[in-house]
Amino acid sequence: MKKTLVIAAALSALTLPMAAQAQGLIPGAQRGAEEGAAAAGPIGGIVGGAVGAATGAVGGLLGVDDRPRFRSYAVRQHRSYDWDGDVAVGTVLPSSGVSYYEVPSDYGIRGRRYTVVNDRVVLVDPATRRVVQIVD
Repeated sequence: MKKTLVIAAALSALTLPMAAQAQGLIPGAQRGAEEGAAAAGPIGGIVGGAVGAATGAVGGLLGVDDRPRFRSYAVRQHRSYDWDGDVAVGTVLPSSGVSYYEVPSDYGIRGRRYTVVNDRVVLVDPATRRVVQIVD
């Protein structure tokens, strides 16, 4: 059963157009593998990695080509919030004092917000305020 599931996930990832996967392949695979492993151990990691690679940027991260344009947009729109904490992926930002904004739809990112903290543009999970990507 597990072997069949792994094979099915891998085949579905291979049947998607490679061009559509290019921008989010590595981050999607990494995130999928981590979340799958946490939920179902090693087999879950394999399946999660294949599915994450197939969905790419749908997982809520900006692709390499979109980062400079998005960063420029974000710093033009909003001033930076000064914070004493370390701004890194995984950091949970404060619930008060920081404004979180919708990512414009033309970037194709769903389920994320962004803010500018210590002059760094970051994408966050709105439910947890955890930094999921630093946009340099």
